[in-house]
Amino acid sequence: MLRLVLVLLLSLTALPLRAEGERAGDFDYYVMSLSWSSAWCALEGDARDDPQCDRGRGLTFVLHGLWPQYETGWPDYCRTVERDPTRAETAAMADIMGGAGLAFYQWKKHGRCSGLSAPDYYATARAAFDSIRIPPVFAKMSKTLKVPAEVIEGAFLESNPGLKRDQITVTCKGGLIQEVRICLTKDLDPRKCGADTIRDCRLSDAVLEAVR
Repeated sequence: MLRLVLVLLLSLTALPLRAEGERAGDFDYYVMSLSWSSAWCALEGDARDDPQCDRGRGLTFVLHGLWPQYETGWPDYCRTVERDPTRAETAAMADIMGGAGLAFYQWKKHGRCSGLSAPDYYATARAAFDSIRIPPVFAKMSKTLKVPAEVIEGAFLESNPGLKRDQITVTCKGGLIQEVRICLTKDLDPRKCGADTIRDCRLSDAVLEAVR
């Protein structure tokens, strides 16, 4: 029995130990996630009584996050020497992210992995958001519709001629159009998504919630 215990202990000490959080700045490309605001409200925001979901705000696709990505997998909650953003810095992102709370959470989980300071990460996220044209047709969605998810992708491709099908993916959740995700280089140019990032929603009757 003693010999068995010793063998088990030796095998455990031979296993590599994983540090808490990967090293900041060590990644291959970005995934920019654009969330359909009304879907987020239906799935999460309404239960929180979040101000993002107030009627009359007219939000369509908002910036959910800019995520450092490996060719396979992704880092999160990285170690960094950079300070956390101030309340004013996170509040300043609310116009494109729907709220300051999300901006701070995205910094904690993903921004720290960028290797950038908090102001520079937010500036990069804003530049990424501004680099993509949200199809204006979505602002006119006053009624809830059922559409193939590929129609959403097609609208983005039409509005962004430099974008290719292997650089964008549309996700669904609970039968709803949830997010459009676009893969970008560190210089914010569109690039091919990794195989684990392409998660195209195949629904032919996905629900596109009306703009609030």
